[in-house]
Amino acid sequence: MHLARFPRARFAHLPTPLEPLPGLTKALGGPDLWVKRDDCTGLAGGGNKTRKLEFLLGEALDQDADTLVTQGAVQSNHVRQTVAAAARYGMACEVILEERTGSKATDYTRSGNVLLDRLMGAKLRNVPGGTDMNAELAKVAAEVTARGGKPYVIPGGGSNAVGALGYVDCAIELVRQADDMGLVIDRIVTATGSAGTHAGLVAGLALIGADIPVLGIGVRAPKETQEANVHKLAVETARLLGHEDRVTREMTVANCDYVGAGYGLIDEAVIEALKLAARSDALLLDPVYTGKGMKGLIDLARSGHFRDETVVFLHTGGAQGLFGYQGELEDHLG
Repeated sequence: MHLARFPRARFAHLPTPLEPLPGLTKALGGPDLWVKRDDCTGLAGGGNKTRKLEFLLGEALDQDADTLVTQGAVQSNHVRQTVAAAARYGMACEVILEERTGSKATDYTRSGNVLLDRLMGAKLRNVPGGTDMNAELAKVAAEVTARGGKPYVIPGGGSNAVGALGYVDCAIELVRQADDMGLVIDRIVTATGSAGTHAGLVAGLALIGADIPVLGIGVRAPKETQEANVHKLAVETARLLGHEDRVTREMTVANCDYVGAGYGLIDEAVIEALKLAARSDALLLDPVYTGKGMKGLIDLARSGHFRDETVVFLHTGGAQGLFGYQGELEDHLG
């Protein structure tokens, strides 16, 4: 495995910190909780997509692209980071925002990540929930080409094999940090959605033989679908590196019991998770991904699932999205 073989634009703030969570550990009565701070990757507030974008931008620049084309939900953290990458490299950015939650609240449709997208100069267009987003990406890319541009299409979440290389790299980085600290990691927990982060971790850990299980807490799809998506992408990523045989189906595990009413829709348990993390360790989570990931971690910890384990929560960022949920959060903050 030799990641230097792949084009890479280096702009992430790496390595990200690996820190203990003493307040949350105490509040839950164990397990021994740590956090991998991928909310600290830089790039307009950071987040997990920044690692993926290093490899995606590397390929885009290698192809002489001048326009990034991508999609996501209205309050997409991936879109914010893609727009930021485009601005950093003097590229145009065409964005399709899916009205996935159906919310028409002003804070959701105009604040948070949407405000930052506009500030950084993205061209935004909204489509209804349930739109065929791959078809929309192709349509916008064709428009860019027709006017003489050179588009580079990035899938939702930056989640293809090239993007997932960012989390192969993260797996190597995390294990190296733990080794340097003498920290034995029993499990990694992270939110899992578009699959690239989860798949990259699974592939990376398998390729270096780290034998650390990864539990993805689902934010959208049912368990069967999510695990199939993650496994498929993990195999594709390992294949890109020449070792697909090292990734087995058993390595991909998702718990999708904490999705709630649907993607981007929050509930009392998500709000409790946001408050507990913030008030225990000043850890700011987002309502869509890390909030649901922490909701699952908290419930499973209280149920004794991680007894006597050392668990690393991979923080994928997204606190900027909190401002898009102000109306739903402010009456619960005390």
